[in-house]
Amino acid sequence: MADAASQVLLGSGLTVLSQPLMYVKVLVQVGYEPLPPTLGRNIFGRQVYQLPGLFSYAKHIVKVDGRAGLFKGLAPRLCSSAIGTVVHSKVLQRYQEAEQAEPAASKKEPVSSLEQVLKETSREMVARSAATLITHPFHVITLRCMVQFIGRETKYSGTLSAFATIYREEGILGFFAGLIPRLLGDILSLWLCNMLAYLINTYALENGVSTMTEMKSYSQAVTGFFASMLTYPFVLVSNLMAVNNCGLAGGLLPYAPTYSSWLDCWSQLHREGNMSRGNSLFFRKVPAGKRYVWEERRFR
Repeated sequence: MADAASQVLLGSGLTVLSQPLMYVKVLVQVGYEPLPPTLGRNIFGRQVYQLPGLFSYAKHIVKVDGRAGLFKGLAPRLCSSAIGTVVHSKVLQRYQEAEQAEPAASKKEPVSSLEQVLKETSREMVARSAATLITHPFHVITLRCMVQFIGRETKYSGTLSAFATIYREEGILGFFAGLIPRLLGDILSLWLCNMLAYLINTYALENGVSTMTEMKSYSQAVTGFFASMLTYPFVLVSNLMAVNNCGLAGGLLPYAPTYSSWLDCWSQLHREGNMSRGNSLFFRKVPAGKRYVWEERRFR
């Protein structure tokens, strides 16, 4: 119980610290560009037109809404983080209890390292999926609270009132907008991360060497970053579907068309070359073949 409480407190702290980053990222994902490109230099020293990065974007939000404006959507996100941590912990605890309850005679011989990785990854997948399924309504409310910045709306002003608004306008399914690509992205990222780490630790790094042992400790982080990069389009599509056609300016034209499904959203983003929009908040290049429209605060 103490472990779960400490995990909730740690997760809540990280959520608060990362809120401004997520806020800016979501607005960029939607396509909102309140500041025009400026002439700067890339990492090679060449002059290029760049879009404002994280800090410039955050300063603009502070200028409009004050410092507190950077934390819009924090309350439902904290709820999501806390509930998700508890659900994830409980599911894994159930697996451990079931394993300990097995009779000694029925327990199998020691399994191979690959079987152990498959077993642990499967359990982690179930735990993460359960947490995502239960907390997704809070995730949807978080995103919509953030996107309100674009049209200066106050439709989703509180967590409880947001639940009532979504249920009244969209029914139960409204709470799960964008759930499928989010689940798929989480599952693919988890399996890619763990299997790549296993392959690297087993075949690329030799045992018994101190430097190799240290490298193995970092392999999970490296493969996790690589997996998240590969599965980023699922995150983008999920977030866009969560706000699509919800009555907010950020979910309607000119920022986003009305997508018939997440597959339709995926295909349109792919055609436009926008599958990585919002993936980087530094050294942001101006989209090729696009022009900035000041009145709409976007590229088209």
